[in-house]
Formats: sequence, C-alpha cells, structure tokens
Amino acid sequence: MTDNADIEAAWTRLEALAQPTLQQLFEQDDDRAETMGHRLEFDLGELGQVGMLVDFAKTHLDAGALDAFEALAKARGFDAARSALFEGGIVNPSEGRPATHAAMRGSGTPADVEEGEALLARMDMLVEAIHGGALGEVKHLIHIGIGGSALGPALAIDALTRDLKFVDTHVVSNIDGLALEQAFDACDPATTLIAVASKTFTTTETMTNAASALKWLGENGVPDPGGRVVALTANPERAVEWGVDETRILPFPESVGGRYSLWSSIGFPVALAVGMEDFRALLAGARAMDVHFREAEGRANLPLLAAFADRYYARARGCQTRAVFAYDERLALLPDFLQQLEMESNGKRVTADGRPVDEPTAAVTWGGVGTDAQHAVFQLLHQGTHMVPVDFIASIAPGDELDPAHHRNLLMNCLAQGAALMAGKASDDLARDYPGDRPSTTFLLDDCDAATLGALIAFHEHRVFANAVLMGINPFDQFGVELGKHIAKQIDSGEGEFDPSTTRLMEVAGLR
Repeated sequence: MTDNADIEAAWTRLEALAQPTLQQLFEQDDDRAETMGHRLEFDLGELGQVGMLVDFAKTHLDAGALDAFEALAKARGFDAARSALFEGGIVNPSEGRPATHAAMRGSGTPADVEEGEALLARMDMLVEAIHGGALGEVKHLIHIGIGGSALGPALAIDALTRDLKFVDTHVVSNIDGLALEQAFDACDPATTLIAVASKTFTTTETMTNAASALKWLGENGVPDPGGRVVALTANPERAVEWGVDETRILPFPESVGGRYSLWSSIGFPVALAVGMEDFRALLAGARAMDVHFREAEGRANLPLLAAFADRYYARARGCQTRAVFAYDERLALLPDFLQQLEMESNGKRVTADGRPVDEPTAAVTWGGVGTDAQHAVFQLLHQGTHMVPVDFIASIAPGDELDPAHHRNLLMNCLAQGAALMAGKASDDLARDYPGDRPSTTFLLDDCDAATLGALIAFHEHRVFANAVLMGINPFDQFGVELGKHIAKQIDSGEGEFDPSTTRLMEVAGLR
C-alpha cells in the first residue's frame, strides 16, 4: 500500500538537499570509499564462488539522500512488493499474473520452485541425450527467437563459450534474411539442430525464420527436418500443431516474461552450448543474488541502492540516459541485453493502477565495450553538455591467456575513466577544459564465469524491479511493442488508412 503524502514528502526532502560535488563528498567523508563500496560474496559449494565489488562512491548519493530514498521506498510499499514478487503475488496487475522467473532458479513459492525444478530436469534429460548422440551427431545449433528469447541466450553464450563449446550455437533474431543466411553459412545441415523459442509460438519474425530454417534443412538433404527441431514455449499445444514432437518440446510457465526467461527452457541453447554444469552455476549465481535482494534492507540492499541512484539522476538531476560500458569482451552483449530489460520493463507512461506517471520513468540505456568506446563516445561523457551516469563493469580475472599487459591496460583504462569523469581538469583553454563531477558506478567482478554472470544479470533484474516500485509502475507488461506489429499486419493485408508519408513509402518499397 502506498502513501501519497509520504511519497511527496520524501521527494520534497530529496529536492531540498544540498548538491555537493563528488569531490566535496569525498572531502566530507574520509571513509566514503569503504562505506559506498560494497563487497558481495556468495559461496555456491561445488558450483564455485561469486565475488564482486559494487562501488557507488562516485555517485552523488550521501547519507541525507539515502535517508530520503529509504523513506520513499517505505512509502511506496517496497517490502510488500518484494514479498509479493517471491511469494507468487500479482505483481503484473494489467495481465493479472505473478512473475515467477526467479522460481525457475529456485527462488519462489514451494509450488513454483517445484515446477521449475521439474522443467529443469526435463531440459537436463534432453541436453544430455543430445550430447550423448540420441539425435545423431550434433555439431551446430541455430537458436531462433526475438527479444528476450534471443538477447539473454546470446549474452550467456557469448560470455561463456570463449574457451569450451559442446555445440557451436548461433542465435538468430532478425527477420532480415541475411541474419539467417549467415547462420546457414556457418553450419552443416546434416549436423544442425534448430531451436525455436517463442512464448506463444505465433511470433511472426520467429515463425517465419523457423519455416525458412526447416526449408534449408530439407533442401540440403536432411530427410526429416521436423525431427531436428526443439521448441521452447509456454504454448506447447501450438508447437505440437506446428509439427514438433512432444519429446522435443521444453515448456515454461506463462508467468515467466520474455526478458526474464533465460532461467527457464529459453536457456536451452546455453545449456547445450556450455553444458548443464555451467548452466546450473548460472542459475545458482542468480539464486544467490535473489537471497541478497530478498533479505538485505534499505541501503544495504545493493539492487535497491542502484535504483536509488537511478531515480536520483533521472528525477533530481534530469538525466535522460544511462550508459553501460563493459570492460570485458565476454560481456560485449550486456548493454544490448540491459537495453531491453530496462527500457521494455520501465519505459511506461502509466502507473500500475492506470494513472498517468508524473515523473521521468526509465532512462534511455545505451553503452558499449571498453576500450573501444573510449575512442567513440567518451568525448560526450567528458565534455558534452549532458550529464550521463555511467556504469563500468570489469573482471579482475582476464578472459585471455596473452601477455598480462593486455588485461592490466584494460583495467587501468576502466578505472581511469571513472576517476577522470569525477575529477575533470581545469584549463584556460575551454576546448581542453574538463568540468568533472560526472557520476559513475563500478562493478568489479572477481571473474566472469557462469555463476558470476548469473548473479550480475539477477542484480539488474532486481534493480529494474526496485526502480518500478519506486515509480509505482508495472515492469512486467509491454503493450508498447504491440502497436507497430498491428500496423505491420494492416500493411500486409492491404487494409487500413495510413498517413500520406507512410503511403508513399509503401509504394516506393513495393508494398502496395
């Protein structure tokens, strides 16, 4: 239950606070580096360790702001909302559903967790059967999906298959035929499986690509193309109608949203590529972060603390974007993944109870890979007129076996950029003047292994949820993606009236 008066009081308190510079915050608190730099450690037993330092010291949050944000979280009913998330409550009111993605990794009601374990065991059996040759020799997998059905698997596969792959895996999401042809060129049809990932098994882009993939198999001598398909769906009946045998259908619950679905059977291509042991480590790392998010209170809860920073910069400082830079090639796809997770979840204009939102919602998430991005976009970060909060993400352990100078330089650049954004450098020549006082948060991972990746992704899932609670919106629906699809169908059918510009473009493109 929210208290509107207390919500407004918390924001009034926040907006009345002084706004010291980052340098002044360090001068006022000799222990700031320790008090705002939080170490997380999880012991996962046989599945390994997770360790990371999340440093908020270079944000403008101070004790007064944190007190006010904790009051805001209380007024917004954060504790009750968090409990509802893990206890099967209706946290997606517009669709009348719970959100049970965490149960797929062991965090939820006993019934939901039991269902998740059963579905995982089913996937385990199929993965081990394929690895054991039950479907013949399998060297390649083409995984076809879109949105969350592709972005999560692509991130995990790219991050975890740098050294070892059981099956060479290609993720295809774009309806542009070039994307599918590139996958065809990299695979031998005789040793290729097709995974079709679609919650409804009706998604136009996915099903069009799937049909073309089956045609490719048939045209290249595969006697039973349909026997080479694995379906990942919340609508198994539709998959059967499409022609997939029940033994090769891996279902997941309707209450698992696409951008939160990596932990479900949508993770099949990850498990097939890296093996079930690493996939279980991915789940375990995420589950450990669930425990932290569920048990830690106030500013000690790091995803909630990250949400405090997000709301501060979006509302109090008017920042419209947030940048994410992974100083690790293994995390090259993380900014793409976070774009969907954050912008599809929290890019809303109405509250959970249907009223217009009266504050900025999700910032525009963008980013890239260090050190490449330093020579592309950092000019704007250092000297542009926009204030852009930045997240830096790096691993202490290298992902390569080359001269240690490579990784040393990578880490030096990562840390230097955060320091430079904060400190700046004055000059009488305005073209060489750096204003400084630009905020950043640094995630320093012990390693970039499966368990740590799972924890990192779960951290951001919970960060998104905490932001949604602080804004009073529903992060689990996404009606905004539907209108364009509807109009595309009207163009295809030749029905409907369009504006003159669109009509002319249709004519030039040969669509009318």
